[in-house]
Amino acid sequence: MKSTEIPTRERIVVAASKLFYSEGIRAVSVDAVAEQAGLTKRTLYYHFASKDDLVAAYLEARDQPNLKLFQRWFADAEGTLADKVRSIFHNLARSARHPRWKGCGFLRTAAELANMPGHPAVKLGIAHKKRVEAWLAASFEAEGIHSSKVLARQVILLLDGSFAVVLLNRDASYMETAGEAAAVLVEAAMAFSKPETAP
Repeated sequence: MKSTEIPTRERIVVAASKLFYSEGIRAVSVDAVAEQAGLTKRTLYYHFASKDDLVAAYLEARDQPNLKLFQRWFADAEGTLADKVRSIFHNLARSARHPRWKGCGFLRTAAELANMPGHPAVKLGIAHKKRVEAWLAASFEAEGIHSSKVLARQVILLLDGSFAVVLLNRDASYMETAGEAAAVLVEAAMAFSKPETAP
């Protein structure tokens, strides 16, 4: 599909996503987004009332694709539940080794808007992380883990912690180490949740 055939609003979001992810939301002007999209600033403002709305649309566009990617990595991994969780971290580590990798767009945006907790983009970031956590909890519960919500939260902490550390020092092996820790937690939870057998 040629760029001229893509709906205008989608063209703007695609352009904003490229720039915001690679350079950060504060560093990118509305003029730059309009230029990247091949549109006038007036056209951009026809579709988005403000830059804040555009930042929110950027994260909204990442929400379901990111979650579905995690779900695919999980589903495609062979082995135990611990292996499936480990695979998410190992796939992320592979992504983190790419030169264009800039970390988690949701966390980076939240960091840039740390003094604006009510910002629509921050709320979208919170909702996205909660969705991932809820999906993990449901996956664990389906395997009979009693403390599925607690385990999901522990895995999320390891996941987001590894995003931060790898972004800081550019060493993707930290993500793999976090994956090993997550697998240990899952194995322990599985063992704890096994029904007791009669002597």
